[in-house]
Amino acid sequence: MAHRTRSVLVVEDDPVINQAVTDRLTAEGYAVTQAWDGPAAVAAHGEHAPDVLVLDVMLPGFDGLEVCRRVQATRPVPVLMLTARDDEADVLVGLGVGADDYLTKPFRMRELVARVGVLLRRVERAAELATVPTAARPVLELGDLRVDVAARRTWRDGTEVRLTPTEFDLLVCLAADPGTVVTRERLLAEVWGWADAAGTRTVDSHVKGLRAKVGADRVRTAHGVGYALEPGGTS
Repeated sequence: MAHRTRSVLVVEDDPVINQAVTDRLTAEGYAVTQAWDGPAAVAAHGEHAPDVLVLDVMLPGFDGLEVCRRVQATRPVPVLMLTARDDEADVLVGLGVGADDYLTKPFRMRELVARVGVLLRRVERAAELATVPTAARPVLELGDLRVDVAARRTWRDGTEVRLTPTEFDLLVCLAADPGTVVTRERLLAEVWGWADAAGTRTVDSHVKGLRAKVGADRVRTAHGVGYALEPGGTS
């Protein structure tokens, strides 16, 4: 059975970049809708229900962070955020409002296409797991953390923690072997599907976002190597 064409909403106020991204994604087989400012982006999201957003941070009307807040509140969707500054604070704010990944300008089109593909595959895997009967779903119990893998839900001390899709996959990868250090390269391969180590900064940014939600004591840093999820919380 043929898969339906996946749709992407490209939100970028620079017409050259917007058209270049649109042309490349169209060539890759995606159905692309364009928007150039914040209000138009929210309207297009409501009208077209895209499978993924490629979203610039700096936009007229209101910025990409506000766009992300509004669309995630109405219909959650994977978001790849484009930022002109490689500023960690900006990145963490973006991840905090629901973005799943980010690219710093200037970027390679090949990398953008790869990241869009990773986000879509993550959604597809989640949909497949959701069909698993509740009784057969794997549930991880790690001290005060409870992770329902198929439902993609996480609780700490009985209170649900809202994780982005990327943060959830990162947590599951670390939770597969509690206490064991997982290298940044392995995390990139298993969570992002990247074959090289060019995006280790991306791992670090998402780990910081994850720590803010599940507790700084839960994710241990092995400096220069990677991260480990501690089996039990100390807080």
